[in-house]
Formats: sequence, C-alpha cells, structure tokens
Amino acid sequence: YNAGGGFSPAGATRADEEKKVIGLRKRVAQNMAASKRNIPHFSYVEEVDVTELERMRGDLNAHRGQKPKLTMLPLMITAICKLIPQYPMINARYDDEAGIVTQHGAIHLGMATQTDGGLMVPVIKDADRKGIVEISKELGELSAAARDGKLKGGDMQGASFTISSLGGIGGTSFTPIVNAPEVAILGVTRSKMAPVWDADKGKFKPRNMLPLSLSYDHRAIDGALAARFCVTLKEAISDIRNIIL
Repeated sequence: YNAGGGFSPAGATRADEEKKVIGLRKRVAQNMAASKRNIPHFSYVEEVDVTELERMRGDLNAHRGQKPKLTMLPLMITAICKLIPQYPMINARYDDEAGIVTQHGAIHLGMATQTDGGLMVPVIKDADRKGIVEISKELGELSAAARDGKLKGGDMQGASFTISSLGGIGGTSFTPIVNAPEVAILGVTRSKMAPVWDADKGKFKPRNMLPLSLSYDHRAIDGALAARFCVTLKEAISDIRNIIL
C-alpha cells in the first residue's frame, strides 16, 4: 500500500498495446455477436459418469502401438450420431428470414478449434457414416490443418451440429454460443474424479465425471426436448456398449 492507503502494484508498468481486429478473427467476432444477439439462447448442464468408458479407452490405447491414441471426442461424436435420428431437431438449421427450420438428413459435425489466427470450425462430413477410428483420424487431420492454417474453404462449411471442447484446459462448465444457423452446440470440459453416492452400498465411491454444457436456439428447441436429449446422451456415453453396438 502507498502512503495514501491505495494499492501500489509491484514491477514495471507495460505500455498499452493496440491490436486491430482483422481477417478471420473479425469475421468470427461478427458472427458470434450476431448469433448472441439474434438467437434466444438457453443452456442445459449435465455430468456424465465416464469411469468405465475411460477404462475401456485406456485398454484400447494400450494395444494401438504406434497408431494415434483414441481421445474422448471420437467416442462422443459416435454417440451423438447414434442419437440424433431419435432427436432430428437437434441436427437442424434455422432460417431467420424464411422462418423455416430444416432438419438435416446427414450429420456434419463442426469441431470448434482454437488457433493463433482465431477460432476455426472444421467439419467432419457425414460423421454418421464413419466409424470411431475413421472419425479419430479425420479429427486429428482437421485439427492439425486448422492450427497450421492449411484448412480449405470447404473444410469449414456445412456443419449441422458443433462441439466445442475445453477438455485440455479445464473448467467445470461453460455456455457456448450457438453457431448460427445451427440450433445446438455441445460444450465439453475436462473430466475429474469426484465422490459419487452409491445407494446400493451406502457409501461414496470415486467416479470419473465429465461435465457437458449444451446450448440451444429456443426458437427451434423446447426445454423438454433438450433435457431428454441430454439425459439420453448421458446414458449413451456412460457405457461404451451403447456407442459401439
């Protein structure tokens, strides 16, 4: 504290630095602002017990040799693709001007990817027609191309549902902004061990819990539908048999 009772920061003060918002970062900023301004957002937050799924993933990776390791995202994408036919409105686009909601027949998964040049959303086309290993390989290739600035225009077009993952950073939950004209986006954060009550054994047990945050366009999706989709997704992800069978 200084003599006047105020706080005196230690160390040298750096000069202000201005950076002009241009190019991709400017377009992303404009699109996100328009989405937040025009879409009546609401979010649903859930925790999924992925203890058994992570154990199975570890076993699979232990036998992959030099092949790239499987992450949680390809498993989650596969689960989502299996569920969307039951909830077609989740995989849709909202046309503001025409007042029309189009439910997509195919599932094109956008993957929000942070790069030095700004946020990019490469798209896994026809994800519902691909297996876990193929999705994992394409996801790795698209993410690398995004970080290296080598994505083509077509690689970032046509998404029908988007996933935004902060799993490598942390956090307990967040509320992602819907990527218009899509009507839903899934936010994923890092899983963590937590005590979960086991009613059968009458005690707490350590379980690996994965937080999920889903944001929706309330013009197209009602709260009850969103909740049912989230609960069904939770059940699917908790058991790998629901994903691969």
